[in-house]
Amino acid sequence: MKITRLTTYVVPPRWLFLKIETDAGITGWGEPVLEGRAHTVAAAVDELSDYLVGKDPFRIEDHWTIMYRAGFYRGGGIHMSAIAGIDQALWDIKGKALGQPVHQLLGGQLRDRIRVYSWIGGDRPADTANAAREVAARGFTAIKMNGTEELQFIDSHARIDAVLERVGAIREAMGPHFGIAVDFHGRVHRPMAKVLAKELEPFKLTFIEEPVLSEHAEALKEIANHTSTPIALGERLFSRWDFKRILHEGYVDIIQPDPSHAGGITETRKIAAMAEAYDIALALHCPLGPIALAANLQLDAVCYNAFIQEQSLGIHYNRTNDLLDYLVDPSVFAYHDGHVAIPQGPGLGIEINEDFVKRQAAIGHRWRNPVWRHADGSFAEW
Repeated sequence: MKITRLTTYVVPPRWLFLKIETDAGITGWGEPVLEGRAHTVAAAVDELSDYLVGKDPFRIEDHWTIMYRAGFYRGGGIHMSAIAGIDQALWDIKGKALGQPVHQLLGGQLRDRIRVYSWIGGDRPADTANAAREVAARGFTAIKMNGTEELQFIDSHARIDAVLERVGAIREAMGPHFGIAVDFHGRVHRPMAKVLAKELEPFKLTFIEEPVLSEHAEALKEIANHTSTPIALGERLFSRWDFKRILHEGYVDIIQPDPSHAGGITETRKIAAMAEAYDIALALHCPLGPIALAANLQLDAVCYNAFIQEQSLGIHYNRTNDLLDYLVDPSVFAYHDGHVAIPQGPGLGIEINEDFVKRQAAIGHRWRNPVWRHADGSFAEW
């Protein structure tokens, strides 16, 4: 079997899909997207296709190594997202060719299902208690929300109070055992992060996410000393080498690599295994489309330290198309009792509605994250 063609589709709301074809008539799908840079990643996929066309799709580890190492310059969001989608599609091909789900090829599943959470509140969080009630009514047992709007390096305590009010309203509405995770989203700088982490302590959160940006990881030690809440980080790290320092220094409790950004199934499994060796939990990042979620679930099936899965159904970005729209059989992601079952079909375990993909690709998207500014006119982290 040989690879014959790689085709990318920029589809709404903000995703990039990849189809890899073979001369055996077996196709694989991947999702090689970096949000806001879909067309750039598509160009990177096209460059990598020069090497891949004509090759045996089964040699996944070798192809990964060449795609990563042979270009001399390596790593970063664009390069690793392009590799990620290709890697997912190659695993999809291999599973389909052998009639097995990817997790079976990775040693077999060690769990039947995994807990999922739902996003609420939007970029500027509002009416969070009612939103939590609504997702609970749909069967979810945990939510994640952006905690803050923009924050200056040193800001007023009124901004902190607003976060506490929103989180407190959810805890009061949903009771003591409903899962609440608060994403600082890199919007919070070190001086305010330790304040906010300490003030959120009474709400017994599932975790706080990205209390500071990954490039400020040295601040995590001080933040960890202000809270017993688990600290999560990692969506902006793209390889095992990026995670090495984070894991070694030991101030993160949960890592969040994204299998559509961090080199795909092949690389993310290695990152997860590194974290397991440090007794660190895994909560894969996935505010993306159905191919990405399918790849995540294949990893959740085989990674012992995975404990919860992000998914994008109803997320505020999905205004034009949602998670299930591109699937022939949306029931593969049926949520029950706050969990989703591990897909059992061959490959990634989903069937993409290719005709719908092509129609939506004719529409495309040019999604960009918003640019925020503080009251003084300076740039604010989104």
